[in-house]
Amino acid sequence: MSATKDLEALLPHRKPFLFIDEIVCADDAGSISLRTFTQDDFFFQGHFPEYPVVPGVILVETMAQAGGAALSYQKVFEDGALFFLATVDNVKFRRQVRPGDTVRVEIANLRVSPKMIKQYGKAYVGDELAAEAEWMCLVGKR
Repeated sequence: MSATKDLEALLPHRKPFLFIDEIVCADDAGSISLRTFTQDDFFFQGHFPEYPVVPGVILVETMAQAGGAALSYQKVFEDGALFFLATVDNVKFRRQVRPGDTVRVEIANLRVSPKMIKQYGKAYVGDELAAEAEWMCLVGKR
């Protein structure tokens, strides 16, 4: 698979709530995506102005968006499918993510069915694990 930067065609999210820059690769087992956080990201204004850190919930959302975008790219679901977070489990934050950091998101597809997706993800900055989580999304239509 070639890399893609046309994420708006794959996800319903739009700026400022689109947290994937590129899908590097994807197959039935999972995917790898990238996101570079910049000082201009809206949440840094309040989290925290003197020491900006990406909120943990944004890292979880980034992983979930990466997993959904990769499945959309592979045409696993009909065009226009929506993915709604249903559960988030076993979340661990290991390292702060700050402005200028590029996060590499590695997703494993644990189960994919027409109505449900279960995935596990890890977010890295360089070789350092920043966050990991497991989640389930329900698949719906617009």
